[in-house]
Amino acid sequence: MIRLSAIRKSFGKQEVLRGIDLTVEKGEVVAILGPSGSGKTTLLRCINYLERPAEGQIAIGEYQLDAKKATKKDIHALRLRTAMVFQNYNLFKHKTVLENVMEGLVIVRKLPKDEARRISLEVLEKVGLASKLDAYPSSLSGGQQQRVGIARALALNPEVLLFDEPTSALDPELVGEVLEVIRRIAKEGITMIVVTHEMGFARDVANHVVFMDGGVVVEEGKPEELFGSPKEERTRQFLKRYSQEWSYSI
Repeated sequence: MIRLSAIRKSFGKQEVLRGIDLTVEKGEVVAILGPSGSGKTTLLRCINYLERPAEGQIAIGEYQLDAKKATKKDIHALRLRTAMVFQNYNLFKHKTVLENVMEGLVIVRKLPKDEARRISLEVLEKVGLASKLDAYPSSLSGGQQQRVGIARALALNPEVLLFDEPTSALDPELVGEVLEVIRRIAKEGITMIVVTHEMGFARDVANHVVFMDGGVVVEEGKPEELFGSPKEERTRQFLKRYSQEWSYSI
């Protein structure tokens, strides 16, 4: 289980997160929705300390961290429990697909190269890229690059996978292949938090949906509740803009 308590974050005088509380059960897929500037990506980055919260507590499983007291050792321990999939892939351009996936296993997890290769081959097969082991990122489509990013995160076997708008940098025709991979991973019971603007995907795949605006959680609930009968006017206004997307299917 993941529990965020009273998470606050400011950039200068602008308070981006204003006391966020969120609980994610083991095996849940949580989709975080919200307009640009609502704080959803900052929240995701705070979970694995790509951004350091000013205040609050983060608990992943039995491990707990207090933002005001966190040491480098605490932060490293937290990051070992998470893995992030970025919207812009963040692949090493001079490394092959296989080398990109192996990198974290060898450098961060300190695994022998033979074991790192075995794990990397397994996850690349899972995301449909077993035929691209020796390819470099420049020769791949955006969808393929994002699937490498997903494989890299999966290889680390984290307690929670964090997705930061994984399809936002893709051409529309490539969105489906990435969402299908995430859909398959979700069926395996891996805990995931997904910041997304794909309303149909959030409705169909997530167990729990969170709507953020202005640095706070405006509303949260099961997909059928939040999409079918949102309680808050701000949620209704936001979803109305995306009503045409709800029929999206892979």
